[in-house]
Amino acid sequence: MSKEIDKKLQQRNIKPTAMRELVYEVLDKNKKALSLYEIEQQFDNVERSTIFRTLKTFQDNYLIHSIDDGTGAVKYALCDEGCTCAPDDLHVHFLCNKCGQTHCLRDMPVPKMDLPKDFSFESANFVVKGTCSNCK
Repeated sequence: MSKEIDKKLQQRNIKPTAMRELVYEVLDKNKKALSLYEIEQQFDNVERSTIFRTLKTFQDNYLIHSIDDGTGAVKYALCDEGCTCAPDDLHVHFLCNKCGQTHCLRDMPVPKMDLPKDFSFESANFVVKGTCSNCK
């Protein structure tokens, strides 16, 4: 197992296992948001439920965040170090209409909203659609 990945998992209070390390590697090397199906395709003979439980553990411990980009499949991407998925950590996502890839635009925070006093904020989903730099 990679010491660097073990350290990243342990920093989020996640016990390192071979499967968790492998899923982390897939998310890290792709540098884009991936669906459960796309992650599953990276492995031979691994149960979908095992991958899903790993993703759930990662999400519960703020190692990844989920993205609803409107394609019908939830996608997952690694969080930045120190992220707690609080409103201040939210950022814009970009969905390419040509290749279908979803990218985190980490330097573009979701605009703050002034809600009426009787409303409470729980989450926001901000997806920009267009053509990515690879498809131009």
